[in-house]
Amino acid sequence: QVQLVESGGGLVQAGGSLRLSCATSGRTFSTYVMGWFRQAPGKEREFVSAIRWSGGWTYYADSVKGRFTISRDNAKNTVYLQMNSLKPEDTAVYFCGASKYGTTGSRDYDYWGQGTQVTVSS
Repeated sequence: QVQLVESGGGLVQAGGSLRLSCATSGRTFSTYVMGWFRQAPGKEREFVSAIRWSGGWTYYADSVKGRFTISRDNAKNTVYLQMNSLKPEDTAVYFCGASKYGTTGSRDYDYWGQGTQVTVSS
């Protein structure tokens, strides 16, 4: 079966760093857009970043631009989100998704992981 499994979340102080991983299995996502979304308590799931497996194209939400970096390792079928200079407002459950046609809209994503909690303390 198709699986996306996030890992790497945890508790970190403001200004610290975390690297999230999204391990994929069950199919190839070479033609897909891979995205990171986050959802804080009481809020809608929001777009964070996305990458295409081909072409090196990346896109970031303004709120994380310059602090987060998305990347992928084709050999490991894994997508990463390097998060630096973390702020308390980054606290959320972070989800990895795969979309055949979409980029920033959560409803355009066909597959989702279970999420990993990121908590940034003041």
